[in-house]
Amino acid sequence: MSTDPSGVGVQDSAKLAITDKTGSHSASGFLNRGPRSDRKTVTFGDSSAVRSDWRWSLVSLVLLFFVWWATTRAWGFPSEFQIAEEANYRQIANCNCDDEFTQIVGPRSFPAPRDTWDALKELTTDGFQNISLWEHTWASLSRVLKGMFWGVTVGVPVGFAMGLSSKARGFFDTPVELFRPIPPLALIPLFILAFGIGDAPAVRLLIFASIWIMIIAARSGVQTANLSKVRAAYSLGASKTQVLKNVLLPNALPELFTGIRVALGVSWGTLVAAELVGARDGLGQMIFAARPFFRLDVIVAGIIVIAVLGVLMDILLRVLESVLIPWRGKG
Repeated sequence: MSTDPSGVGVQDSAKLAITDKTGSHSASGFLNRGPRSDRKTVTFGDSSAVRSDWRWSLVSLVLLFFVWWATTRAWGFPSEFQIAEEANYRQIANCNCDDEFTQIVGPRSFPAPRDTWDALKELTTDGFQNISLWEHTWASLSRVLKGMFWGVTVGVPVGFAMGLSSKARGFFDTPVELFRPIPPLALIPLFILAFGIGDAPAVRLLIFASIWIMIIAARSGVQTANLSKVRAAYSLGASKTQVLKNVLLPNALPELFTGIRVALGVSWGTLVAAELVGARDGLGQMIFAARPFFRLDVIVAGIIVIAVLGVLMDILLRVLESVLIPWRGKG
């Protein structure tokens, strides 16, 4: 085997050349992939790689409506009941036959989708008991927004203080742990006696329902702050205010958004119960007023409006979350 002046064999040189070309080609191929080179190679277990697939959400929605339609539809026999069901929903109530025999859920237990849609159209145009659906909706929505506003405004500073000060933690621990387990619905009679009926007791009850959730969320957000980031900020000459604004608050935002989403769900449930007994308008009051008349279609229509409002508010929070904390789940 011949050698070159460097002492490397010709065959070895050829192998090195081939290896170099192969490696160079592989490296250039890898680098020439462009945007694909920074794609993640691990998705399972990486929360930042998980996105809500709208197609599966649509499948879930269609499945829910299909189950609703299938369980409230009359199937097969007796024939006179089937004819009555196809002709008019109100004829079913006067039909002398067993609705449970042909339906999984009879019209006396739950309305069909068609009847609920008709009730929604009626509420939109004529309202219920001289109050339109829009007035009921706005009354409930405004109460929820007022309660959430004051719950966040008061709860977040208290939670931050509990996470940053031992004295504040000791002072607020007692009322937080005492009042947090109390169901807001248990306080409805007391709030009505103290504040009367209408908006006043409902809004204050919503503040009570949301403030403890926001305190816990803010406290948890501060406590999960990375200590190395705090020390780095202080080493660079940051003041306490700057550390709070630029380190602790951004770190707590994910927990705060989670707390707001949980508090919204609790607030809607609390509001409807509060409106059942103490309000003159609102979706909860509309549902309660429809009960003595057995207007199940109006009741379900009100429930659907509440559900849609909750979904829209949650979507809005998700959009704000993606804008304000794009780093969530990325380490």
